[in-house]
Amino acid sequence: MGTLLPIFGQSLFAAPPSTFAPLSDLAPTADYVIGPGDELRIRGWGQVDIDVNAVVTREGTITIPRVGVVPVAGIRYQDLNATTRAAVGRLYKNFDLAVSLGRLRSIQVFVVGQAVRPGLYTISSLSTLLNGLFASGGPAPTGSMRQIELRRGGSLVGQLDLYDLLLKGDKSKDLRLQSGDVIFIPPTGPVAAISGRVKTPAIYELASADTRISELVSYAGGTTTTADTQSIQLERLDQKLGRVVQELPWAPLALATPLRDGDVVLLRTISQRFENAVTLRGNVAFPIRTEWTKGLTVSGLIPDRRILIPEGYWARIGALTSEGPRQSGTRASSRDMSGRLAIDVENLLDEVNWDYAVIERLDRVRLEPQVIPFNLRKAVVDRDPASDLPLEPGDVVTIFSQRDVLSPAEKRFQIVRIEGEVNTPGVYQVRPGETLRQLVARAGGLSKNAYLFGSELNRESVRKDQQARLDEVARRAEAALERSSTERLARATPEDATAARAQMETQRAAIARMRALRASGRIVLGLQPEASKVEDLPDLVLEDSDRFFVPYTFSSVGVYGAVYAQSSLIYRPGNRLGDYLSMAGGPTSSADAGSTYVLRADGSVFSRRHVGLFGTFDGKVLMPNDAIVVPEDYNPTNWIRELKDWSQIFFNFGLGVAALKVLIP
Repeated sequence: MGTLLPIFGQSLFAAPPSTFAPLSDLAPTADYVIGPGDELRIRGWGQVDIDVNAVVTREGTITIPRVGVVPVAGIRYQDLNATTRAAVGRLYKNFDLAVSLGRLRSIQVFVVGQAVRPGLYTISSLSTLLNGLFASGGPAPTGSMRQIELRRGGSLVGQLDLYDLLLKGDKSKDLRLQSGDVIFIPPTGPVAAISGRVKTPAIYELASADTRISELVSYAGGTTTTADTQSIQLERLDQKLGRVVQELPWAPLALATPLRDGDVVLLRTISQRFENAVTLRGNVAFPIRTEWTKGLTVSGLIPDRRILIPEGYWARIGALTSEGPRQSGTRASSRDMSGRLAIDVENLLDEVNWDYAVIERLDRVRLEPQVIPFNLRKAVVDRDPASDLPLEPGDVVTIFSQRDVLSPAEKRFQIVRIEGEVNTPGVYQVRPGETLRQLVARAGGLSKNAYLFGSELNRESVRKDQQARLDEVARRAEAALERSSTERLARATPEDATAARAQMETQRAAIARMRALRASGRIVLGLQPEASKVEDLPDLVLEDSDRFFVPYTFSSVGVYGAVYAQSSLIYRPGNRLGDYLSMAGGPTSSADAGSTYVLRADGSVFSRRHVGLFGTFDGKVLMPNDAIVVPEDYNPTNWIRELKDWSQIFFNFGLGVAALKVLIP
């Protein structure tokens, strides 16, 4: 049947034997029989003073000073005080006496037959048949749980059925052990298994040949609430036909069917289908399952449009007054790194896709699934009969948000941020097809201090692509470095190895700095340096989460890298690249002057390599916030040749001047 069932009761003995080892300091029961090896504590006062701990000898006696030898073997614990008092009373009058048990004797019993660990066990004299079973690990999988025998002196003293303990909590037949007793576990009797929707599926040992199915169900704790009580499946071994299956109706006659050794009873689960219900799920306040009635339509399932507001919306509203960042939404933000409260506007509601929803239905004739689309707005708002479809039992209606099924851009809720030197900075909802130029005009245009050439348009989709490519470049560079390092060290002399390792550490540090870079998603707008009007902006259609920043007019030009004085120099109109290099002291002796490049304020890059050694590179007029970078002259290796033109790194991955402080040590 594909299900592994346990043997009922085996788990009782799964813990280590020490868990069930009897304790020698337990209080003895009244019927405990005194025997050799037991210790008696006798205290007497009055006419006689007695204070003695006496151990019962092999002959069954103890010796009490000034009293003599007293036989005690075979006396029950409840009679011990009276017997001792009578022995002392033969010599003394007017005394009081107290007798108790000290250390108890040990006994030895044999556990044989189908036990987990058969053998001879030394246990406390307080032990019972159950204690002996626990000490031996209980019946083996081939041993009986129901016919365990206790033999004494060659005779059967009693039998124990562990099912009385397991099913009823009854241990009245748990007999006290004596030294020399034999616990015999015979092979298991007939067994039957029950699985499926009962509380304790397992393999059960049958008490007799006329055990009924109803008794087996009772052994298993009865049926669960999901059991199919219409029928019972019985698998049985037939000597001629092999294993056969019978389907029995759930009726007194079937439950009274006698079981045979090897039978397997299965109670199936009731069908999970809903005969009279329909389900609403997806972008809704909460999924619901409701009763189907004849004539129920989509609008009847959604009588109130508030059902289409997801619960997460209200959680986000509540979070607005809490401390710390929001945990939901795609534009969640809190306080930025500067410590000021950043603009925090997001689409709190996952907007419903009113144009598309579906009904999932099972064609009960062909047993094929169907997906029936409909226009949600026409069904719920307009009550258009063509869209307000009738529902059938078992239907599942799924409502989507615009994020689940992406709608055309003109129908999506999109917001962008425009900041800096514009007359009305803020967060704006994008109109269908609206461009950057149109949005800046709607925001009141540029302020008088706007530096349009240095403006930034950052786009999330571009940032993700740039970051993925940047990570790949760093990975390839690291792999190339490791390959070249192995080759260089293999060829290097001992004297050269130290220098080679130092150089490799420098190169690894350069790659580590590259891994620390984060792409910005900046789009180069292609503006002319003299651009200063809204009309100079490109007609670039905006996307959700775009951020446009127009800086204040800068007054400096940066010079970085292998120059004698890295600094930010005062911008002077008309000054050329060579002028700023001269003011920084020019390239150092370790500079790779031929790879010098300029990171422009608009995010574009140009380098001496692109212009040529005899071009007009040094004569290039620079703009505010431009940055000149003179790289170090690295020793040529395979990996560094691919990355030596850092200008491409800055251009391809939208990096700005701030990244220079990361890349340049």
